[in-house]
Amino acid sequence: MDDMLNSDIAARYPHIPGYLDTASYGLPAHATSAALAKAAHDWSVAATDPYALDATVDRMRVSFASIVGARANDIALGGSTSQMVGMVAASLPDGARVLAVERDFSSVVYPFLSDPRLNVTLVPLERLVDEVRTGIDLVAVSAAQSCDGSVVDLTALAMAAHSAGVKTLIDVSQSAGWLPIHASDFDMVVASAYKWLSCPRGIALAAIHPEATWIRPVCASWYGSDDPWNSLYGPDVKLSSLGRRLDTSPPWQLVEAGAIALETLAAQDIHEAYTYCTGLANDLRSALRMPASNSAILSVTGIDASALADAGVRASARDGRARLSFYVYNDAADVEMAARVLSAHARPLQRA
Repeated sequence: MDDMLNSDIAARYPHIPGYLDTASYGLPAHATSAALAKAAHDWSVAATDPYALDATVDRMRVSFASIVGARANDIALGGSTSQMVGMVAASLPDGARVLAVERDFSSVVYPFLSDPRLNVTLVPLERLVDEVRTGIDLVAVSAAQSCDGSVVDLTALAMAAHSAGVKTLIDVSQSAGWLPIHASDFDMVVASAYKWLSCPRGIALAAIHPEATWIRPVCASWYGSDDPWNSLYGPDVKLSSLGRRLDTSPPWQLVEAGAIALETLAAQDIHEAYTYCTGLANDLRSALRMPASNSAILSVTGIDASALADAGVRASARDGRARLSFYVYNDAADVEMAARVLSAHARPLQRA
């Protein structure tokens, strides 16, 4: 495994040996941590300037757009993935047919399942593309599955959906930052930014296709206007025609740290990040005699996350398995540490 990418960026992040849990939350760059501390200090001395932070939010839009292959004008700001997905669910007509994946993350499917107006069909991930056909109104899926890192064929999905006239929602919370994304192929691409985007928790971002005007601003906010500070009082507030029409109010103490986190990642070549992160994961798979994969996430049976923690490896327990994830601040030493423990105690999950 070529560690050139890691050596190029390692100094930007804390070095936490054995931290293989970015799928739960990403580690902040040093500059991100410093920005968060400064924001807390400014707040404590009444130095926070909400007006000035509008430009910071715009920096977040620019960087997230770069990461997922969209335009800055397409980006909406929210607080969570489920909030954004909920707006999509509420925008569908009564009786709409939604196609989703069995055991996908709850925030992707619950907004649809909890809406009695909608008809939801759940299928295994490997059948998803084949099930996209005329008569389906929306397909919703995570680009990489939270439980085991399985990656959907986004190119095939986009082609199938476009051919059948099916709307699309893609959750990239477990993939933006290491997996190349082409948001312009989909109606909405949404991410909770505290995982692979290494932002503070409380920020979600979504790329809204310019033609996806069917998505209603169900959580309409003063910040959804092109001129938010002159839109504080109704009733004559006009929402933007751009992606920001879906905005909710920004978390002032978090946005500078969020902007720096996203700028740090946007400066990296996504294809190099993909090769590096999946390469580390595949090095571990090889050590465990597991087949290679196209994911930076893997899961194994036969050992729990607490056993890994006792050996100095930070992972997470998901769906009855230990889930490990590799990112740009990991290196070959992390692979070796995990392999020593897992090769002795774990039975590999062949499909992950």
